[in-house]
Amino acid sequence: MSVKREEKKATFRNIGLIGRMGSKSVLQTLHLLIRYLQKRGLNIIVESDTASFIEDDCLQVCSRKNLGEACDLVIVVGGDGCLLGAARALAKPGTPVFGVNRGRLGFLTDASPSEVEQRMDEVFAGNYTIESRFLLDVQIERAGQSIAFGDALNDVVLHPGQAVQMLEFELYIEGAFVYSQRSDGLIVSTPTGSTAYSLSAGGPIMHPSLDAVVLVPMFAHTLNSRPIVVHGSSEIKIVLGSDRDVIPHVSCDGQSSIQAQPDDVLYIRKKPHKLNLVHTLDNNFYATCRDKLGWGSKLTE
Repeated sequence: MSVKREEKKATFRNIGLIGRMGSKSVLQTLHLLIRYLQKRGLNIIVESDTASFIEDDCLQVCSRKNLGEACDLVIVVGGDGCLLGAARALAKPGTPVFGVNRGRLGFLTDASPSEVEQRMDEVFAGNYTIESRFLLDVQIERAGQSIAFGDALNDVVLHPGQAVQMLEFELYIEGAFVYSQRSDGLIVSTPTGSTAYSLSAGGPIMHPSLDAVVLVPMFAHTLNSRPIVVHGSSEIKIVLGSDRDVIPHVSCDGQSSIQAQPDDVLYIRKKPHKLNLVHTLDNNFYATCRDKLGWGSKLTE
């Protein structure tokens, strides 16, 4: 299984803080957390960009690259996008991450701003689970040489950039040819990303426990193109077409973009490191879907 849930009662002493820049509401929650953590006598380490936002010279500061090694727990304040950015840096050291939602949907962030202290009390009392989410690695080869790399917690997306043009490409899974396609692109999504861009493109919602990847065509030039779900350990190979009038782009979590070229080859594989998300014990994926996606409640309620 790609997701592992288990109760732990670890002692968290060194607490990292990451916040979305430029938001007054995020700043308010960060100050609340700092006061809360100081009252508990915990060591606070603030990510360097976040520290410049807080403007408190008394705080210990660390780069995002090294934050995971320095901390027992990292609290991320913002939306899912903020947590996605943090996840790619914190997956390698395996540092547990707890999300406080200051965004819109908040599928990955557990606590609302009004319940931060209550939720943190639960975590520090040992009343939590740890859920491991896998990430994807993408490698781009040109003439047999690797020219770019990226990683994603939600999805890797092949698209034509800002141009309104179709892409041509061939898809291979575990070395087996699947199809050639003309479309606006292809979304390769983890279960974590299945409630994000993949969902808006008609992809299925996948439970986070699934060890699977879904491939969702974007406006394919055919009537029988459908999403495909494959094993999470599958090697996905995409060979770009030779049309020189189209400039393909590869985006990771919608936050970083790599400009490819015709005839480039993309390899997408499961990343060896996983994000360890901390959840309070009442966290439930289906309840989150009901809340965030407007699903109906019980008829008897």
